[in-house]
Amino acid sequence: MANRKHRPARRWLAAGLTAVLFAPALAAAAEPCARPADKGAFDVAALKSRLMITALTCNAHDQYNDFVSRYRAALDQQDKILDAYFTRAYGRAARKHRDDYTTLLANTLSEQGLKQGTGFCDQNLGAFSQVMALHDGAALPDFAATQAIAQPVSLTLCPAAPAVKAKTKAKAKSQTQKSSS
Repeated sequence: MANRKHRPARRWLAAGLTAVLFAPALAAAAEPCARPADKGAFDVAALKSRLMITALTCNAHDQYNDFVSRYRAALDQQDKILDAYFTRAYGRAARKHRDDYTTLLANTLSEQGLKQGTGFCDQNLGAFSQVMALHDGAALPDFAATQAIAQPVSLTLCPAAPAVKAKTKAKAKSQTQKSSS
C-alpha cells in the first residue's frame, strides 16, 4: 500500500529530473545560429571587456578611454548587432540574457587574469597599442577574432547559404525581366 502512495511522487520527481537534465539542451537547440556579424560582435565584446579589465587592473584608464573614444561608432554598431542576436535568440528575455552574458564574460576574463598573476599587465597592456594601430573601427571584428580571448558561450555558426540558390534566383529574375520586355 505504501508503494502506491509514492508512485505519483516518484513520477513527478522523475519528470522534474528529466526537465532539469534536458532543459539546457532544449534551450541550446532553440537558440538561433550566429551569423558572421554576430560572431564579430561577440568577439568585439570580448575584446572590449578584456581591455576594460586591463585598464582597471593595470591603471590604464587613459588608454581605455582613448580606445572607446576612437572607436565609439564601431563599438555602438557592434552592440546593436549583439542586441539583435539576443533578441532573435531570447525574445522578451533578451535584456536579461545579454546582461548575464556580459557578467559571465567579465567574470571569465577576470578569472583568466587572476591565473596570469603578476604577469597580467605585462601580457595585456600591449593590446592597447595593437588595437589603436588599426586603420579604423571596421577592422575591430577581424582584429578581435585573432585575439585569444575566452568566451563564456559557444556559438553555433549558421551554415553558409548554397551558391546554387543564389544563381537560381538570379536566373529566374533574369528570365522574368526578359519575358516582361
